[in-house]
Amino acid sequence: MFEAKCDEKGRLKLPVRFAVYLKSLDERFFITTLDIRTARIYPENVWKSNQNYFNNPGSDTELMEDVAFIANLYGDISTMDEHGRILLPSELRRKLEFERQSVWLSPFRGHIKIYGRRIYEEMMQRASVGIVDKARVLDSKGFL
Repeated sequence: MFEAKCDEKGRLKLPVRFAVYLKSLDERFFITTLDIRTARIYPENVWKSNQNYFNNPGSDTELMEDVAFIANLYGDISTMDEHGRILLPSELRRKLEFERQSVWLSPFRGHIKIYGRRIYEEMMQRASVGIVDKARVLDSKGFL
């Protein structure tokens, strides 16, 4: 997990490793939220494959409609500038309180999750409770 900063213009300065990784995947990115808690940076080609789920929801029609509504409401396409900055959609950064704030980035299943301070601290608190026991359980199950 890496700390980054959203500047006064709404640009997120990515750590070099993240910028290189994303640029190797695509030139354009869809930035959105699915849960109104964290943001996600998707390479555009990954986001297009996600749209197949929205278009073919099966028995989860209402669930998909709701998630697609939120994703499209707060999402937008962006590109990365030569300094490794990506412009976050204005409504998204306001809603998630990212403006002029530190955020934390974590790669996850083909996209990058962005956590604001409040959610980061909430997750840190939850993860820390009983962490020794949690690690022991994983060890006992063969986690390396």
